Formats: sequence, C-alpha cells, structure tokens
Amino acid sequence: MANPFDEPSTLPYALPPFRDVRTEHFRPAYEAGMAEHRAEVEAIATQSEAPTFENTLVALERSGQRLQRVEMVFSTLTAADSTDELRDLEAEFSPLLSAHRDAIVLDARLYARVRAVQEQLAAEPGVAAEDRRLVERTATEMTLAGAGLDEAGKERLTAINAQLSTLTTTFERNLLEDTNDAAVHVTDEAELAGLDDGAKSAAAGAATDRGLDGWLVTLPLYTGHPWLASLTDRGLRQRVMEASLSRGRRGNAFDNREVLLQIVRLRAERAELLGFPNHAAVVTADETAGTPEAVDGLLSSLVPAATANARDEREVRSRTVGFEVESWDWAFATEVLRGEQFAADSSALRPYFEADRVLRDGVFHAAGALYGLSFGERADLHGYNDEVRVFEVTSEDGEPVGLYLLDLYTRDGKRGGAWMNPVVEQSALLGTLPVVVNNLNVPKPAAGSATLLTQDEVETLFHEFGHALHGLIARTTYPRFSGTNVERDFVEFPSQVNEMWLSWPSVLANYAKHHETGEPMPPELVLGLSDAAGFNEGFATTEYLAAALLDQAWHRLSAAEAQAVTDVEAFEAQALAAAGIDAPAVPPRYSSTYFAHTFAGGYDAGYYGYIWSEVLDADTVEWFREHGGLSREAGERFATKLLGVGGSVDPLEAYRDFRGRDAEVGPLLRRRGLE
Repeated sequence: MANPFDEPSTLPYALPPFRDVRTEHFRPAYEAGMAEHRAEVEAIATQSEAPTFENTLVALERSGQRLQRVEMVFSTLTAADSTDELRDLEAEFSPLLSAHRDAIVLDARLYARVRAVQEQLAAEPGVAAEDRRLVERTATEMTLAGAGLDEAGKERLTAINAQLSTLTTTFERNLLEDTNDAAVHVTDEAELAGLDDGAKSAAAGAATDRGLDGWLVTLPLYTGHPWLASLTDRGLRQRVMEASLSRGRRGNAFDNREVLLQIVRLRAERAELLGFPNHAAVVTADETAGTPEAVDGLLSSLVPAATANARDEREVRSRTVGFEVESWDWAFATEVLRGEQFAADSSALRPYFEADRVLRDGVFHAAGALYGLSFGERADLHGYNDEVRVFEVTSEDGEPVGLYLLDLYTRDGKRGGAWMNPVVEQSALLGTLPVVVNNLNVPKPAAGSATLLTQDEVETLFHEFGHALHGLIARTTYPRFSGTNVERDFVEFPSQVNEMWLSWPSVLANYAKHHETGEPMPPELVLGLSDAAGFNEGFATTEYLAAALLDQAWHRLSAAEAQAVTDVEAFEAQALAAAGIDAPAVPPRYSSTYFAHTFAGGYDAGYYGYIWSEVLDADTVEWFREHGGLSREAGERFATKLLGVGGSVDPLEAYRDFRGRDAEVGPLLRRRGLE
C-alpha cells in the first residue's frame, strides 16, 4: 500500500488526505522523511560551489518537505485526536527528531556557509528585505542553538535536547491522562443545580463515553472550570477546583513533579553550556523583550495594583454572597455580582451564543468586513475527525486564500486548552497556500441539542481565529516566515486584537440572537456586556501574573540552583511570595504540574508574552477606534502592515510602520484597571 506521505497531497490546497492516513504509515514516513532531509542538507553542506544565498539559504528552505508533511499531520493528531498507539510513537520519535534537528543546526559546515552568506549580504546594497532577514534569522537561530560550540559541547547539548524532548512529551502525556483521570463523577443530579440543560447533557454524555452512570465534569487545561460560575452546590464547586489543582501531583503514575524538575535542571544546564546565566536569558535573547530583566520590569510593575484590586474584589464578593469567598467560590460569586450590577450573568448570555451562529455571523462576519474574506464550508473535504469542519477561504475578488479547519468539541484524545496550528504553511517559494486548524474544548451536548457557548468560549473562539487569520493572510516567500512563525512574545498580538470584535456593536448585533426564537440580545444584556468591561480584572490579571511569574522563576534558576530544588510545592509558594502575589483565593491560572505552556508547549520562559503582546494589542484597539473601527480601510492597513508580513519583518519595526510610533502602555493599564 502506498504511503500517503510519499508525495504531496493532490487534494485542494494540499490538504492532507486524513482519511487515507493510518497509524502504521507514520514510522516509515518519518524514517524516509528524515533520511531524505539529511541527504538534502548533506548536499548543501558539501557542495563544491562557494556559498551563496541561493545554494545555501534558499536550498535549506526547500529541504525537508516530506518530513514536514509527516510532522504537520502527526503533531495535529497527537494534540487533537490522539490514541495510545500515537502517544507511544510520539515517545519513540521525539528524541529521534530532536537529534535530527540538532544534526542540522549544529553542523559546522552548514554554519560556516550561513555565516559566509551573512557577511556577503551585509556588504551588498539592494538586497531584498525578506532575503536579508532570512539570513540574519537563520544565523541567529543556529548560534543560539549552539552551532558555535566545540564538539564536546555539541555532544552534551544533543544529549540534553534528546532528554528534554522525551521529558516534555512525558509531561504532556501525563497531563492528558491525569486530566482525564481527575474528572469529577457526579451521581446525584441535585448537585448539578445551576447548570442549564446543555451543560447537563454534555456531562451526561461524558459519563456515558466512559461507561459511567450519572454525570462527569471533565476538566479544562486552566485552573478551575467554566461551570463553577453556575453551580450552586458549594461542595461540588470545591471538589471540581481541588481536582483541577491536584493534576500532575497526586502521587499516581501520571505525577509530573519529578518530570518537571528534570526539565528545569536540563534547561538550566543547557543555558550555561550556551554561555547564558539561565534559560530565561536564552529565550529572551531571541524575543522582542531582549532580556529577562525587561520582562521582570513589566510583570513586577503590574503586581501591586493587580493584587490590591483582587483583594478588594474578594471583599466585595464575600459581602455579596454572605460568606468568605474561596477559590472555588470566586466564579460563582462573580456571576451573582455581575447579575446585580449589569443584569448580564453567564446563564442569561448563553442562549444568545449558539456556536454556529457565533462562527458564521460573528467571527466570519468580522473577518469579511475587515479583510474581505469569505468562508464556504466544503463538505467534500475531510479533517482528521468527523467533528472537524472544513471551510474554503476566498478573497473579495474570488481568489483562493486557504483552508480553515475548526475542531470545536472536547474528547478524551484531545489535550486541554485551545490553539491554532498549521497543517500546510503558506510559501511563495514552495507554491503553497495555508491550511490552518483551530481547536477548542467545548463540552459537546447531546444529539439534537444546541451548542451554547459561554462568554469565555466566545472570546476564545475570536482569539484563536485571530491566530488563524495570521496564518491565512500572511504572504511570504519563505516558509520560515509563514503566518505565526514570529517571535514568541509577539505571536499573541494579532489574536488578542481579534478579541475586540466580539463585542463590537455591529458584530454583536449580527450574531447574538436567541438560539430558539432568533430574537436579538436584549438591550439590557448588551449594555451589561459593555458596562462589564474591566469587571473582575483584579482576579484575571493576578491569576495570569502568578502563572507568568512562576514560569520566570523556574527558568531564572542557574544550573546549581535548579539542582537544589526538590519540592515543587515549596518552590511555587516561595516564588509567588517573593513576587508579591498574595491572593489566597486566586490560584495561578496554571500551576506548575499542569503548566503545559511552559513544560510541553513551547512557551518556556515565554508565558509573559501574552501581556507583553497585550501592550501592542490595547494600543492597536485604540487605533481601530480612532480610524473607523470595523472597516475595510482599517482592516487593509492592519492586514498589509502586520498580518501579511508574517515573520519576514522585525515585529516591532512592523508595528511602528503600522502605528507610526512605538506602542504605549497606557491603554493596557486603563483596560486592566491598573492606572
């Protein structure tokens, strides 16, 4: 049987032929892909011709296409539709892929050729900006990866990277298994008081899928649960919160504490091997922040006001419900207060947030008004699971743009959280258009019931679609710069900007209609949404800062300091106390043992990027309000100057080109109530 990865897909937009892919295809495809890539790179490194931009940099960009096809599909499946067999393969191939990548970026012959081209272009006028950036980025990334080390250093570095690839895979697998295992089983329906019928049917369906009677409250990736805002049974709220907080530290086979400590120690050792004091210094050296001190300057400046606001908010909520609010009560008390102040609690809003209408009349509508994009569902094209929907994206003049895939619902084989990933990257060099996927984890209601989203889920859909737009709209020559291939502390910027449109009056009016009657959202609820801007920001900012500061604390350790840490809980407590995060009822958005962003998801020492990007985001929202809001003219400028360039331009230069100046922090402070 032919392997579907041997040749490029013949489907529209080179969509992978998911229905033809079997688990047994991956091993031979990976082996063939790595062998082919090694041969291509060897040919570049050993050629007799003097190094040039074309025979070195462009040749590297063209290499590894078979391996890329395999990796894009495999990583999509292991994140969103995994099985025990796929997870076993991931554990096997992670260190092999790490060694494969190291063999390329640490190749002294290749490094010498790249540096030679870098010197040539530095002296040549008139070099295309994207060409020059390709050389500079490649040289920088190889240098920070350790290409300049001696052979002994490279050998140790390769061993560390292989260990880390195994450990981060183990961390993520443990987290998936323990999150499934920690789901809260409910046998008395009375405990579910406060949940609407859609939520109850989702919980019943989750229990049935596990062969259980009653109801099952499955856990999201972050601390807590969206249903905590509705559940009136305080005992069940406490059980759900404690289950969430316990993940990865329950002393079972999925305990992540020792895995986490090994990751931290190896990252610290690698940093010192590369000549840096700690892992955070390595990471920020290649980000817009530049240094850990710059990150600390922003985060620490926000802590006092955020925690003071959170303390005030707790007092108000405690008075509102008549008892001392704990972490498991916060969301519930907040909803009671929200209902009193704004007549816009979550239960009142959900009937107006039917998922398909939010998608078509909200998310897609805003993208059409801003960027001239149209979205047509392609029932003839298939994703990796029957729940995945495929949409063809075209421009206002009918030109093809790419494909957008949406995977909305939670399932046991899907990791927690929400994300965007490409399965085909746009590149003029390779002649490919983008195919991108958005994943959410919305509980699936029973057949025939409407999928009603919470306000947070609506915001998440708009956010993740902002990433998708970055992937769809960018038009770059080289795949290295396609879409979201930008500095990590910039990547969240376009997605955060896209959140603004969910409450933009003309967009909200277009999608916020009752799922049964079609009636528009009542004016008092619309007004409540508007008035609630900034509501609960003390909590939101504090829980975020706690996680970001934990990430920094783990990765600011020297190798010796990392070796000395043996107690994860004690380190967390000390780190938060030292940072001034004193809010007992506000746990970190992610605690260490389930902090997938930093220990498995590529945000190591980079979780600060959300609020770092939000400085740009808040400043951009003000620009849109000053320049016509939801208009093609404003959207065209944002698309051309920022989304369209992908990673081919320095992010801060692109922002200055768009805004006419650097971003100012004032809009962020006003948004979060931190002035």
